[in-house]
Amino acid sequence: MQRFLPHPLLTIILAIIWLLLNNSIEPGQIVLGLLLGWAIPFFALQFWPDKLKVHKPLTLLRFSFILLYDIIEANFIVAMRILGNPEKLRPAFIVVPIDLNSDFGMSILANTTCLTPGSLSALLAPDRKSILVHAIDVDDVDAFIHTIKTRYELPLKEIFEE
Repeated sequence: MQRFLPHPLLTIILAIIWLLLNNSIEPGQIVLGLLLGWAIPFFALQFWPDKLKVHKPLTLLRFSFILLYDIIEANFIVAMRILGNPEKLRPAFIVVPIDLNSDFGMSILANTTCLTPGSLSALLAPDRKSILVHAIDVDDVDAFIHTIKTRYELPLKEIFEE
């Protein structure tokens, strides 16, 4: 079964994303979404050296909702700051120490900081113990680091590491 359906959860997630992108639940779109959800992981399997293990699926679901909320909220905050008074912005590069060991977890953390408007991951340290993040407006560096570590890194550690 594993050989024919390498990533069942990813198949479902990709099918749902397909339906959301098409804004349709027509039977043809459902079939096409499931076909793409199966084909993408099946043909990309050779590029994934390790099998992805999700240790806490409910934490992954909660993380997804938190991330979606943060993306929406950050869009409004960045828009207000840019349209308001851009001269008052305090951009900064911040070194955020990370405790993740999973390559996939580190990748998701870096992508998460890029997805939330107003921040961008710039560099993963060669020792893989910190990530350089650029933020468009930071008034408290310690609070910024604490937010990334508790809101994003901690759940990712629970999800992808034992």
